[in-house]
Parts: sequence; structure tokens; C-alpha cells
Amino acid sequence: MKIKDSYKTISIPSVGEFKDRGSKFFAFAFPLSVGEEWQGCLEKVKKEHPKARHHCYAYRRGLDQNDFRANDDGEPSGTAGRPILGQIDSFQLTNVVVIVVRYFGGTLLGTSGLINAYKLSTMDALQNAVIIEKVVEDIFRISFDYAFMGEVMNAVKKLEINILNQHFKEIAYIDISIRKSESETQLLRLKAFLGKVSLEEAELIDELDGIAISPLP
Repeated sequence: MKIKDSYKTISIPSVGEFKDRGSKFFAFAFPLSVGEEWQGCLEKVKKEHPKARHHCYAYRRGLDQNDFRANDDGEPSGTAGRPILGQIDSFQLTNVVVIVVRYFGGTLLGTSGLINAYKLSTMDALQNAVIIEKVVEDIFRISFDYAFMGEVMNAVKKLEINILNQHFKEIAYIDISIRKSESETQLLRLKAFLGKVSLEEAELIDELDGIAISPLP
């Protein structure tokens, strides 16, 4: 089974709008990275638009895209949050929150009108966004005795492994990153290279003399 290690999101915040019979809908899309960051985005929009009648939103998070929420904020059930989430899914995005504020224009739009307004304002914001693909990487630390420094650096270079950080003081180590779907294979190759053994033999090695490879959170 292939490991999923990439996803599409937006790189920076973007905005969109839609108007219908006097009502104005302003959509604000934000990229998300950690924790409950979406709440800060919502508070920011509320402070900037305190007189708006509704602050509806939806987000989807995670590599598996199973973490999501849709909120109608007083609009009829299913007319705001779901259309917003539907557009996030239509653009195949994750780690994104979209907040749509509505200024009431005095004319009721009805269920279909509201769904259309929240959908199109969100669509406009996402069409204006810079959509990027991000790759998930595993991070490892290679600690080693200075006697093995040349071998370690040569192995990392030969296997084209990305070095994030180097530390050559009392203790020598380098931090490396490997694409998640390739980490198991690359670590085995690295172990074989450093141990001067075949890939089959490397699978049986738990430790290398003078060299330790450990995952970082």
C-alpha cells in the first residue's frame, strides 16, 4: 500500500466576494498548520467585521482529511458551512479554513440563494489563492564519532538526502529529512552504505559502530 505523503493547500491567505440582492458575502481563506489555529483566524475576521450578521466557516485538516467542521452561525442549517466545505473539497484542499461574513441587504435569499452565495464567495476566494502541493517528510538525526564523519557525509551526499542542520562541536550530528514514502527504503540504503553490507544484511543490523540514527519528532 502506497504511503500518502503529499497534499494540496494554499500558501497565503486570500479573499473573495459575492453580492446578491443587497447582501454582501466576503470570504477569507487561510492556510492552517497546527492545533486550533483556525480559531485565531475566526477571531481575526470577527474583529475586522464586527457588524456582519453572520460569520460562517468550514475547515478541513490533516493528511487523511478526516478532521473537518462546518458551521452555519445562525443561517438555516446546511446553507453556509456545508457549501463552504464543499468548495474546499472541490479544490481538493486540506489544512485550510474559509470564513465567510455576510452583510444582510434587507432581502431574504431563500435556501438555494444562501447556498449559492456561500458557495460562490468561497469559490472566488480559492480561485484567488495560490495553491501549492506540500510533501510530508520524516526527520532523523545521525549522531556519529568524528572518525566516521567522512563516511556519513559521503553516504548522505551519494543518496541525495537533504541535510537540515549540522552540529560539529562536542557532539557531532546532522539532521536529515526524507520523504515519508521513501524513508524506510532510504534508511536501509544508508545503513547498508555505512555498514558496508548488502541491503539484505542491513535489514539485520540494529546498531552501527560509532553511528546512531534516530527519528526526531
